[in-house]
Amino acid sequence: MVDDHTLFRELLAGLLAQEPWLDVVAQGGSGPAAVALARQHRPDIALLDVQMPGPGIRTTILEIHQHCPQVHCIVLTMRDDPVLLKSLIDAGAAAYLLKSVSSRELLASIRSVIAAPERIHLSISRDMIKAFAPPGGSAPLLSTREVEILRHVAQAHSNAEVAAALYLAETTVKRHLTNIYRKLGATSRVDAIRRAHEAGILEPYP
Repeated sequence: MVDDHTLFRELLAGLLAQEPWLDVVAQGGSGPAAVALARQHRPDIALLDVQMPGPGIRTTILEIHQHCPQVHCIVLTMRDDPVLLKSLIDAGAAAYLLKSVSSRELLASIRSVIAAPERIHLSISRDMIKAFAPPGGSAPLLSTREVEILRHVAQAHSNAEVAAALYLAETTVKRHLTNIYRKLGATSRVDAIRRAHEAGILEPYP
């Protein structure tokens, strides 16, 4: 179990430890700790918080599976975020649960992951389902052009600089950025870059 909020982690560990069929073998507070503990203990389940120190939850899941492919990663989050959901499912997460779930729901999800690891287990809102699976489309979240623009923005280029580099009108760049913000649920350039890194759309920070 890995969460950088120590009190929450310890309370949840205590709750899980009351179940005779569960054994909490280790706890940590960061992405690198999650990978190290998975390699050391080889658990059946890794219960992971989304926002914790380290390279990002997507990278953490990928690294755990690289070293311990048998570990099933269950993600706990406060964020009802379709972009993040898609990214983590693509990375191999076995379950995506909101922290608002009850203890009964959490335990049921853990049982389900153990019993049917080939399935993806979700506890999300109806609105998130609609955003995650829009009617009639399986198009990528961001277009190639939008990703290209976002890469320039991540390098602190202004709209004018992006337009010049890509031979576009500045108004076109602004329109693309508006679409990027909407698709990512972002409120600013910095927020869009952060969300894109978390979702694996942009390469992780070095």
